[in-house]
Amino acid sequence: MAQVKEKRKKIDMTKGSIIRNVLLFAIPIVIGNILQQMYTTVDTLVVSYYCGDKALAAVGTSSQPVEVLLCVFLGIGTGVSILVSQKIGAGDEKKVAELSATATSFVYLSGIPIAIIGFIATPYILKFMGVPADVWNNALIYTRVVFIGALGNIGYNMNAGILRGLGDSVASLWFLVVSCVTNIILDLLFVAGLGMDVRGAAIATSTSMFLSWIVSIFYIQKKFPELKFTILPKTLDMGDMKSILALGLPIGLNNSLFSFGHMAMQTLVNAQGYQFMAGASVAGRITGITNVAITAVSAAASTFSGQNYGARNYDRLRQGYIMIPAINGIATLALGMIFISFRMPILKFFSQDEMVLVYASRYVVAVLISQWCFAVFNSISNMVNGVGFVRYTTVINLMMLWAVRIPCAYLIDRFFDGTYIMFCFPVSFVFGMTCMIGYYIFSPDWKKIISKGRGRRGSGIPLGTFRIPS
Repeated sequence: MAQVKEKRKKIDMTKGSIIRNVLLFAIPIVIGNILQQMYTTVDTLVVSYYCGDKALAAVGTSSQPVEVLLCVFLGIGTGVSILVSQKIGAGDEKKVAELSATATSFVYLSGIPIAIIGFIATPYILKFMGVPADVWNNALIYTRVVFIGALGNIGYNMNAGILRGLGDSVASLWFLVVSCVTNIILDLLFVAGLGMDVRGAAIATSTSMFLSWIVSIFYIQKKFPELKFTILPKTLDMGDMKSILALGLPIGLNNSLFSFGHMAMQTLVNAQGYQFMAGASVAGRITGITNVAITAVSAAASTFSGQNYGARNYDRLRQGYIMIPAINGIATLALGMIFISFRMPILKFFSQDEMVLVYASRYVVAVLISQWCFAVFNSISNMVNGVGFVRYTTVINLMMLWAVRIPCAYLIDRFFDGTYIMFCFPVSFVFGMTCMIGYYIFSPDWKKIISKGRGRRGSGIPLGTFRIPS
């Protein structure tokens, strides 16, 4: 893909230092994820300061139902990213363009129905979650407005997936810089200036995501004219759509069921009262920030795996399958220890309520002390997903939540004290990591791929010299 190489700053995962490439790829995503966290963090700070703890509890509980529907399509975006990275590794420029066109059409086919269904279904979802009466109205407003912005959210994440597959992780950072600045300005304008309360915070977030999507479209059109990328849907190749769904749908359904599980967890959180709800919401901002290393390195793992698999560079794949999870685990542990050490000064920015701070502090320690296990688990999962083996990772993800985390939380609530339910996270993290390490050791499919690289260190096929039949 000579044209592509000349027109973008991309990272070729099929050659050079593995650690250097992973870090160069991950750093923009780390910064971008921090900016994404700023969306919710600014909402939290502004809502807490101008609207109070009950409004803060409403914002915290409203994010889960939105994720349930969005995550299916974000997983499909991951499927697009995997296929694009594989075709990049194979040097198949035409197929990359076709996949991008199909992805654009799918954004509209999925985003518009989600906005409509989500808006209508919001009251029933919140009722299922057991949202208390004193936060109901704010939760209803916030959730509905964010659902309306679903099209922009899906569009941005689909385009970001395409760019990651191409090896370009820097562009999405700049989209988020624009979006984050817009979100902060609109938050202050709508909530602080115009007194729109929770509705204003939701409008600011949705508007910012739409802006990110629009900017990403124009960027792809300018930097990758060979893709013939369009704003509106143009073509929908059913063969490509089938391939995308075959990879992305299991990941998306897994993500959605995972988010649905979080919503089920939220019912336990809600049952403890608004102070615990607010504490969990505040803690989620900190644990979310520490999650940036996990997401970034895992995205690099998927692109690394896909490109090298597409290029049949099995020896290099063999070198990276231990190295990348180790990097992710170490970085996450270090970041987690830093935030545990300084958690109280940070938490006091969000609330001065003594019990809110107690619950938030307990939540932060329980999650961050073990989050490195989740980092290792997630990196291995993305390495495996990158070569197209998504079934096992899907099953383990679901088991980690539905067979371990949620039952553990309910047992803690039933037989001990519901305000300690956050300790179900370490149990599930260790379970997931153990299962994925087991896949590395025992899976015949994975052993077959890795064994192809033995004795041929450094002999992988360079990017663009091998073509996979369409």
